[in-house]
Amino acid sequence: MYKDKTFLAIIPARGGSKRLPRKNILDLNGKPLIAYTIESALKSKYIDDVVVSSDDDEILTISKKYGADTIKRPAELATDTATSFDTIKHTIEHVKKYDFIVLLQPTSPLRKSHHVDESIELLMDKKADAVVSVCEMDHSPLWSNTLPEDGSMSSFLRDEVKNKRSQDLEKYYRLNGAVYICDSDKLLEEESFFLKENIFAYVMDRESSVDIDEEIDFKMVEIFGVNKL
Repeated sequence: MYKDKTFLAIIPARGGSKRLPRKNILDLNGKPLIAYTIESALKSKYIDDVVVSSDDDEILTISKKYGADTIKRPAELATDTATSFDTIKHTIEHVKKYDFIVLLQPTSPLRKSHHVDESIELLMDKKADAVVSVCEMDHSPLWSNTLPEDGSMSSFLRDEVKNKRSQDLEKYYRLNGAVYICDSDKLLEEESFFLKENIFAYVMDRESSVDIDEEIDFKMVEIFGVNKL
């Protein structure tokens, strides 16, 4: 609880993963991947309860071992076409009422409890209805474009970008997938954490923003993220 508001952390973790099989419980430096997110939620000063939603019994067992409450997700909510909102709504329907929902994806093991707490503090300081974490982009999107079939680059860069140093370009930010917070009622009303208004960005450093989607992401955290785990 923070400033008389209650917060429920939901960690969605389905069993199926095509690009990196069983990624949510892969061993990462001695612990299953999902354990890092559970621990960051439990160590938060403001999170009231932590729930893992999964269709997979092994994931649910591991999650209980690390201290999270669990909810068995029906199979139809664990398909490639099921949305994150579907999972969140199912969880909300099976727990008591909380003022805010905090979505923490298990694929962000370098997100720490202080990131969660700072996000919540920002939410309350701004009197916001939602906060979503972002990080600065590694490379400016102004240096990118689509390519025609013949591979021509004659109009690849806009004139105002040519001959500019990268440090002189405007900063761009991307979603990093680490923290999503939203007022419970607003979330159910708009069916998204990305509300139409009164939503703000929590900026994280790039080093803590790795989102494990493929094996290369996992290997990168194993090698370079060891001091942050």
